[in-house]
Amino acid sequence: MSAHVPPAVAGLEPTLPSSWYRSPQVFALEKERIFCREWISVAREEELAAPGAHQVLDILGESILLVRNREGQLRAFYNVCRHRGSRLCRDTQAGAAQAVLGGGIAGGRITCPYHQWTYDLDGRLIAAPYLAGEPGFDKSLFSLYPVGVETWGGFIFLNLSPAKAVPLREQLAGIPARLARYPLSELRIGRTIRYQVDANWKVICENYNECYHCAGVHPELCALVPAFRDRGGANLDWARGIPHRPGAYTFTSSGVTRRRAFPGLDADEQVRHKGELAYPNLFLSLACDHAAVFILEPRSATRTDIACHFLFEPFEIAKPDFDPSDASEFWDVVNRQDWAICEAVQQGISARVHERGYYAPMEDFNLDIRRYVLERIGDAVGVA
Repeated sequence: MSAHVPPAVAGLEPTLPSSWYRSPQVFALEKERIFCREWISVAREEELAAPGAHQVLDILGESILLVRNREGQLRAFYNVCRHRGSRLCRDTQAGAAQAVLGGGIAGGRITCPYHQWTYDLDGRLIAAPYLAGEPGFDKSLFSLYPVGVETWGGFIFLNLSPAKAVPLREQLAGIPARLARYPLSELRIGRTIRYQVDANWKVICENYNECYHCAGVHPELCALVPAFRDRGGANLDWARGIPHRPGAYTFTSSGVTRRRAFPGLDADEQVRHKGELAYPNLFLSLACDHAAVFILEPRSATRTDIACHFLFEPFEIAKPDFDPSDASEFWDVVNRQDWAICEAVQQGISARVHERGYYAPMEDFNLDIRRYVLERIGDAVGVA
């Protein structure tokens, strides 16, 4: 059944049905039509800096190998042997189970623990025991199943359906141009905080996309950025950036920092805050001296893990007295307030009487996620 959106009620636009935020069936559709077809952010390039570096990623139940090959290029594959389908690697650290089984990634090779089929870091089969002399056996037909890899701003993006993928820049649309003066690709992780949030990924995206909630949920944030509570956060000029209180210019509890502003920022960017949501799973919050970036990792219809990286200039990180806590501790307060209210939303929309919510006028950016999801799965899920 094709999806349709009900009419507004008392001037308020309806959200997606509440069931879409808690249904395993809808989540399964989102996996196939969004997270397996769109470019998704998974890591920073620096996390796989050296040739041979690798990670084993769980992307909505799909196990993916992300590696840097001998030439320093990033490659990604499904974590499955082309012979009999065994997992090639059990985890990033090759723990006890992998040690017992053997196999995994070592010495620039990927070896299956089952029958020792071996692949290079470009996914090509290079050894299959006792088959070299078999007539008609062609190793080139048994390369690992590929996953698309592209980078932007120091972020690694994967596409689990590379044959159908649009270029990453096309998906990012205007974000690279809007953030062109921020040296994102040059920044490095100064601290990481990981969270587990008992809420649907769309609830978290919707919360990030509006500040109607800020006055009630974020007193510390609004003391730093009074514009977030004015008129319910309406009419915020995100293209120019959001001003801080007088005398403040960055996201710390004091509003100032000993770190320098990124070279190359314009006058507004040196004193204002910018934010972007790169659908489906990357949030970018930018101050003049650091970036707080959020990579969402949906685990189920009702749980989302989040990696929050705090990025700084290597120039600052190299200083003996470098301390990211003025930014990370302030953000941690704000983040935990957000996650708590998102969990309250998830609990509330699970009530049997709640069919859907509504967007207030100052929440119009939230219509983006409604459109985004409807365009991708609306033909497969009816909207009552």
